[in-house]
Amino acid sequence: MMKRATTLMVQGTTSDAGKSTLVTALCRWLARQSVSVAPFKPQNMALNSAVTADGGEIGRAQAVQAQAAGLEPHTDMNPILLKPNTDIGAQVIVQGKAIGNMAAVGYQQYKPMAMRAVLESHQRLAHQYQVIIVEGAGSPAEINLRANDIANMGFAEAVDCPVILIADIDRGGVFAHLVGTLALLSPSEQARVQGFVINRFRGDLALLQSGLDWLEQYTGKPVLGVLPYVQDLHLEAEDSVDVRQVTASAHPLKVIVPVLPRLSNHTDFDPLRLHPQVDLQFIGPGQPIPAADLIILPGSKSVRADLARLRAEGWEEAIQRHLRYGGKLLGICGGFQILGQQLHDPLGLEGDAGDSEGLGLLEFSTVLEAEKQLHRVQGQLCLQQVPISGYEIHAGVSRGPALERPAVYLDSGRVDGAISADGQILGTYLHGLFEQPSACAALLRWAGLQDPQAFDYQARREQDIERLADLVQQHLDIKRLNRLCGLTAKEIPCLN
Repeated sequence: MMKRATTLMVQGTTSDAGKSTLVTALCRWLARQSVSVAPFKPQNMALNSAVTADGGEIGRAQAVQAQAAGLEPHTDMNPILLKPNTDIGAQVIVQGKAIGNMAAVGYQQYKPMAMRAVLESHQRLAHQYQVIIVEGAGSPAEINLRANDIANMGFAEAVDCPVILIADIDRGGVFAHLVGTLALLSPSEQARVQGFVINRFRGDLALLQSGLDWLEQYTGKPVLGVLPYVQDLHLEAEDSVDVRQVTASAHPLKVIVPVLPRLSNHTDFDPLRLHPQVDLQFIGPGQPIPAADLIILPGSKSVRADLARLRAEGWEEAIQRHLRYGGKLLGICGGFQILGQQLHDPLGLEGDAGDSEGLGLLEFSTVLEAEKQLHRVQGQLCLQQVPISGYEIHAGVSRGPALERPAVYLDSGRVDGAISADGQILGTYLHGLFEQPSACAALLRWAGLQDPQAFDYQARREQDIERLADLVQQHLDIKRLNRLCGLTAKEIPCLN
């Protein structure tokens, strides 16, 4: 019988310090050594999510970490997922299933129950794997969030695990971040921190050495390593929209994605951002929509509110102008619902109960229902009948004549989405539709690209996960890491 897993937690001095990256890297590095390892994040606040093999919903970052570990994503890997739908509230998802919306104050009162779910999920994983690599959230030094904490040190104390603290030197102030974070922890929490990792360093490491020596002497804790800044490394963002532009070819297809306040699953667009023939731009508030070949309306956690914002920005008129000039329009999930005639939220699932007029570009209406649709699907794209795969995460049920011209024929016998009679407008509930090379090429050809190059996004993601594991092997203290993971020379032959 396998012994109970060793748990190692990665916490960060700030959001986007590199926690997700390091957990992904450690999962693949351990899996390379034939270690049975699983990722875990007690509480995630993100609008990027994935559907698991057991039919639930978790943060997208944990799905990528599962891939790094060689596993199918499971709801136990992220037992609490918060999906913000207002500035002060979120949908609460517990072990893969939505239990309702809560305001921030109400969720604080719910935290003890959430912690029970977190510990149940952790315990199940601990009896299946040798090592669990845990990702914290934000910073453990957020004083106002310390009460009943389940995301950082509260969890580490509950399961009695060591912690690695990571900081991003590219932001500046890395020593202040590390020392200040440590100082704001309690004595027992400070003792849990077993070492530091400095992330995204540029330049000659010799110039940093005096600072590393000082940090070790001042804190009495080791620096486990310094990870270099890697210019072209791609890892799916946990939540924030990455607006950096990717170099495109001389004659790219121009794609525009309006950034709405509750945009969800913007990872749908990563294959386009990385495609050598696509110039993808995210257009934010106050910016006009420029001329383009394709406009994509993305998923949304609050569709009616985002539709109102789209109109307030003047983007509805820009979309109508785009269509008059022959441009293509694609709606994904919430963006698909916006294309229809009406949106009904009688239960107030995404805000105040009520109805909204859609853009009226396709003849159907959508009603938000209490039971969320969570499916991993495969099928045939109506364009050129090419294979497509993806996943559905939506509360809306759409009905109307437009759906008689579906965008996708699913292998289950269902159909999905719609395409206009003139072929100019396409809508679908499927996320991840650009990840399969043949489907991506068909969609780009539909949008106006004459000869799409083959681009395998999934292969690129796998390549970059491997690169992350290489960084761990080359730049971190692997002997200390193995000890922190509870691994001995007998279990890991390369230690001998």
